[in-house]
Amino acid sequence: MTTQKFRDDSRGLLAKARTELDAGDLRQASEKGWGAAALMLKAIAERRHWDHERHRHFSIAAGRLRSELGNRDVVRLYNVAESLHANFYEDYLSAGEIDEGLNDVGALLDLLEPIAQG
Repeated sequence: MTTQKFRDDSRGLLAKARTELDAGDLRQASEKGWGAAALMLKAIAERRHWDHERHRHFSIAAGRLRSELGNRDVVRLYNVAESLHANFYEDYLSAGEIDEGLNDVGALLDLLEPIAQG
């Protein structure tokens, strides 16, 4: 898959997450929010020849980018995406919390997309 496809799919998943949230499917909204963050990280990892096949690789990539950019928001926003992923399995977040989480994922994508573009 190309970095462009990862980026496009990332944005598409965030839009689908909003649709799922509006429809009341909180678990699917959460998982699509997580997927949006993961795919943007995959775009960067692919471009930089970093590993991105396993879940832990996303955490590693977020940490590397935080260090590189000197921006703590990378990991903070990534952790919000992780909580959305956990919500898919545990179903503990309210619609309002998921809405805020999706806003944070959008902020993460805005922060990372220029890096993913190269």
